Parts: sequence; structure tokens; C-alpha cells
Amino acid sequence: MKAGLLRHLGVLVLACPLVWTPARAVTWFPLGPYGGDARSFAVDPHDSKHLYLGTETGWIYQSHDDGASWKRVSQVDGSSDLLIKQIETDPNNPNRLIVAAYIVNKPGGGIYISDDGGKHWARQAQMSGQSVRSLARSKSDPNILVAGTLEGVYRSKDNGKHWELISPSGSNEIHEVESVAIDPKDPNIIYAGTWHLPWKTTDGGAHWDSIKQGVIEDSDVFSIVIDPASPNVVYASACSGIYKSVTAAEPNPEWHGDRFKGGVSVNKGQGIPVSARRTRKLELDPTQPNTIYAGTTQGLFKSTDAGSTWVRVTQPDVIVNDVYVDPNQPQHVLLATDRGGVLRSEDGGLTFTSSNNGFTMRQVVAYAADLHDSAQLYVGVVNDKETGGVFASSDGGVRWRQMSDGLGGRDVYSLTMTPADTLLAGTSHGIFQLAGTMWAPAVVASPPARKAPAPKKTVGRKGAHARAAARPVYRTDAAAATELNKAAVYALASGSTGVFAGTSDGIWRSQDGGQNWSQMHTPQLTEARFIAAHQQMIVASSLTGLVLSQNSGESWTSLMPPATLTQIGALAIDGLGNLWIGGPEGVFYSTDRGNSWKTLRNLFVRHVDGIYFDAANKRVLVASAGGTVGFAASLPDYKVSYWDTGWPLRFLRPVGDHLIGATLFDGVVVEPKMVASPFTVEAASTTRAGSR
Repeated sequence: MKAGLLRHLGVLVLACPLVWTPARAVTWFPLGPYGGDARSFAVDPHDSKHLYLGTETGWIYQSHDDGASWKRVSQVDGSSDLLIKQIETDPNNPNRLIVAAYIVNKPGGGIYISDDGGKHWARQAQMSGQSVRSLARSKSDPNILVAGTLEGVYRSKDNGKHWELISPSGSNEIHEVESVAIDPKDPNIIYAGTWHLPWKTTDGGAHWDSIKQGVIEDSDVFSIVIDPASPNVVYASACSGIYKSVTAAEPNPEWHGDRFKGGVSVNKGQGIPVSARRTRKLELDPTQPNTIYAGTTQGLFKSTDAGSTWVRVTQPDVIVNDVYVDPNQPQHVLLATDRGGVLRSEDGGLTFTSSNNGFTMRQVVAYAADLHDSAQLYVGVVNDKETGGVFASSDGGVRWRQMSDGLGGRDVYSLTMTPADTLLAGTSHGIFQLAGTMWAPAVVASPPARKAPAPKKTVGRKGAHARAAARPVYRTDAAAATELNKAAVYALASGSTGVFAGTSDGIWRSQDGGQNWSQMHTPQLTEARFIAAHQQMIVASSLTGLVLSQNSGESWTSLMPPATLTQIGALAIDGLGNLWIGGPEGVFYSTDRGNSWKTLRNLFVRHVDGIYFDAANKRVLVASAGGTVGFAASLPDYKVSYWDTGWPLRFLRPVGDHLIGATLFDGVVVEPKMVASPFTVEAASTTRAGSR
């Protein structure tokens, strides 16, 4: 990397101070790639340009320019498990924020309150541990808030300080409350949408009435909105469609909704198709209540006639979690989406563009660098489909651009740059090669079939026997190409004699820079999750099994992993030919080709997710998902250095004289300054493989 770029990067870090919760002391700076999952919006009641954005990893962002750019504020409760379902701002105190949060697929969550604009958060004790799925503030009495949880409906009369259950305790009906709404004129009138049907109270929760008439049975009610000018007009979205009542569901509650079968409407008007009926969010235009936006799992729909007809205004692959309509500029619309982050429209939803500058929630799992230009980097992401794939940076990670044409929305698990400067991607379905700006699938070679001799026994440690196949058998049948294209390619490694791929279908090798591939015969390892190469030495593993080749894959030997290692999470070979392996119990290395394993004293690292040999600096880099510290062990003296990054990491890589790391959910982070270790490891403890 050029010195000027590094100076610029340092200035960027210093010029953009971040504010963190006390539980999350972050020292490395996040840089992207921008995008990912966005969940919820809120607006400063005194400044419509000041917005808040909640995520599914507990982070709160803010924007002071209508959502054009975003900055991290803090992580609520310091937890990556919290999904920020809703944010409520206080009309009397713009610094007071209240959020509803829950943990996906397990108990936990609560109400969290900040009185300094989101910099610090306090967990509300009475709601601690509650899975809070919805939150609403009364417009006529801002001190009243209502929350929907898996247990029922709760209310606060003192701006969130205290809460009480106002639905029947232990009710078999009013529980799993996904949506709530408060009448804009009477705070005692409350609507609650559950995972099965809607309910209503007109006396602050003393009595509840089912308002299911007209709603298809067992409908999850995701969103309820009330026309502020005409409170008798109420809309509800459910998995069975969008419903409307013009009598506030009283006195004879009945909803009218569009019901589609095969695209043909049972009643008049065009509705939202059945396939898109998981409508997560309804939002009224604050200046034109007859204009309604419906955010669904298959795009954004818009109605300009109070819900009689609907038109989809985005692509169907957009999953919308929340919708914001600017009360001062109603043509300005923002969407919080899965994978695509924030989408922005300035024409009332006719067109949308990405608006993610500063917002990064990507899951980066793969990395490669140009062999001749250290500032040219590539990363691969997962779970983002067409908005993900591969991202490239030509300035050391400061800016990223998507480079995924031809990948078809596949997850990218691994990347490598071949000695011939060809970029290869291992995906959820096959190996791809970058040609220009387009990715193309790999080709399976058909060399002459060779019969492998019977495996011979070799004596291993403590009299145990390891089996080695003298020659690999190459697959030449037509089904091999199909199998490779279907396989998940977890790891790629370039060695001096070829490129090796660890896949769900075993180990594959290319001897022409990734142009053609052949499957290797390794019955000891039918699935390869990790693979590393150094000169003619190749080591590969599943989650529990381990094999080694010392002749470029011509023969393989089974190895015993460290006895105390319950699952393999990372592999590497250093410049001395030592093997490195990591997992939940830490990191181990072997100086005798896996016959025995050692641990570095004082290197107290657990949950190892990444090990990499940094040849230029003659050190091994170790990253952990279980803490915020990254380590380096220099060779040959095994002196340990460390960096407290503030982030759990998947891997560490050198970029010029800096390091970058991949976080679990927050994209790439860059090291602002090296921190030397106060201790040196002078000796190592040894454990024999197989001993317990």
C-alpha cells in the first residue's frame, strides 16, 4: 500500500471519532462494504433530517442528512444478539430514545432507554428478558407508551420508567403481540395484533374484544396503522392480506381486505398478490392519508386510493422491514431492507437508489489480495444474495464496489489469487473464475484415469497406524462437473504446484491456475472445510478430521488433531513448514508434521476462527470470534503481539504496514495503530496427539 494512502487512512480514523457504549470499547475503524440488514427507523421530532436506524445486531446508527449517510452511535447493551424492532423518540426531549428489542429464535430482549441521544443505554428492569416485538407512543399523551411482547400487552404512563401488563395475565389469546397502535385522540383505545388475530381495548386494557370478523383465521398481524385525521379508519396487515376498517372495528367489527387466488380478485380492486402478503410494515403518507405504503417480503407496494388498489414499486426481491416518509417532503421515502440496507426515493417511491454510505452490516467471510498491488483487495460475503457476492477495493479497503456479475446471488465462502493473477471464488454452489468483470463457473478436467494402488500402512505415533494413498484417483465421469457445481466450496488455497479447493464433496485440485479441476481421492476426508498450502505441503480438514500431503496431493496421510480440540475452526502452514490449527479451545501448532501439538504459553485465546501465515512479516495471525483481541506469533522466536480491536473477528490480514480484520456481522475493520505485547513467549507446553 502506498504511504500516502496510509496517511490518508490514519487521518480518516482520527477525523471520525465514534461513540460507543461502555461495554464495547472499539478501537479499529469499520470501513464497509456498505449495506446489509436494516430493521427500523425513527425521526427526531424537532429535526426531520435527523434519523435513527436500528439493526438486527443491536447497533443504532444516525443520519443528519435525511438518510444520505450514516454513522454508528452505539450498540445497545453491547449485544450482537439484539434485534432492534422499533425506536421511539420523545417529542418533548429529542435526546430520549426508547427501543423495543428481542433475540431471534430464543428468549431475551427488553425495553432499553437512552437519555443522551443513544450514546448510552439502560435496560428497563420490569421488561428485562421480555421479547418485545412492538412499541407505540400516544400522540395525545406522549408519556404513554404501549409495548407488545410474547407474553402480552404492556403499558407505561411515565415515559417508559415503569411498565404494567394490561392484557390478561396468562391469556391463551392475547400473547405473541407483533403489533400495537394507539388511537391518536384517545390513549385508552389500543389495538394489538397477535400471531393469530387482532384485538382491541377501549378502556386502557380493563377489557379486550376480539376484532377478527372479516379476517381470515390464524392470520399473523404484522402492522396496524390508524389514520390520524380520521381515527375510525384503521389498516392492518397480515399474512392473509391487508385489511381496512372504516368504523374502528366498532360496533360490529368487520374488516375488508383483498383476497387473491391465482391472481384473480374475489372482490373489486387489485390487491397485493398472495406470494407477497407477509406485509411487515404499513405506513401512511403524513400529508396524504389516502397514500399508503406496504413493505412486504416481496417488495414495496403503494396505494393512492386508501387501499383499494396496490402497485408494486420496487423489484420483488426486496425484503422491506420498515418504511419512513418524510413529513416535510413526502416524496422522500426510505426503506429499511434485508441485505440491501437503506433504499432511498425522492419521487414518492417511483425509483429507489442505495443510501448506505457509512452503514455496514455485511458478513465478510472470505479475503484475497492482489499479488502485486497490496491496496487491491477483495472480500466475499454471505447471506446477501444479489446484493452481496464479491466486493473489491483499490485503496486498501477505504472504498468498496460490488463485483458479482455472474455469481447469481451465491454466497462466497472463499477467495484466492493464483500465481497467474487470476481471482477464484469458492461459493455455495461451485468454483468461479473472474474474467474481466464477469464470473464464470470452473471446468472439470478429464485426465486419463489412473488406478490407485492399495493403501499401505505406515506406523504413526505410539504404535497407531495411519493410512496413506500412494496416488490419487481422478474423477473422469460426466457427473463430476455437476458435483463440483453443486458443492459448497469452503476453502481455496494456492500452492506452488496448483490450487486446492476444500469442498462439501472432498478435495479438488487445479494445475492450470483454476481453469480446470479434478477431484482427488481422499477417502479419509470426504468433506474438506479448511485447506492450506505451502510449497508442496497441503493440509486439509473437516470439522473433526485432518489429512496432510507432502507431495502436492499425490498422497495423503491421516493426522490426529490435538486431543483437547473438539472442533476444527481454522488451519494454516507457516514458512517453517509448521502446522497450525485452531478451534473453540484455542490455537495449537506442530513442528513435526502433526505427530505432536503444542500451545503457546500465555496465549489465552479461545474460539479461533482464523489463522493466517503472513509471509512478508514472518508471523502467524490469529483471530477469535470469542473476544476482541487479535494475536500474532512471530517466527522463529514465537514472540506474541496483540491488538485489542474491539470487535470479535473472523480473520486478520496484512495490508501494507496495517492490518484489516473481518468482523462477524459488521464488515471490515482497519487497524489505526499497532500495540506491542508486554510479554514474550519463550517456551511452549506440549501435548501429544491422542493423549487425554
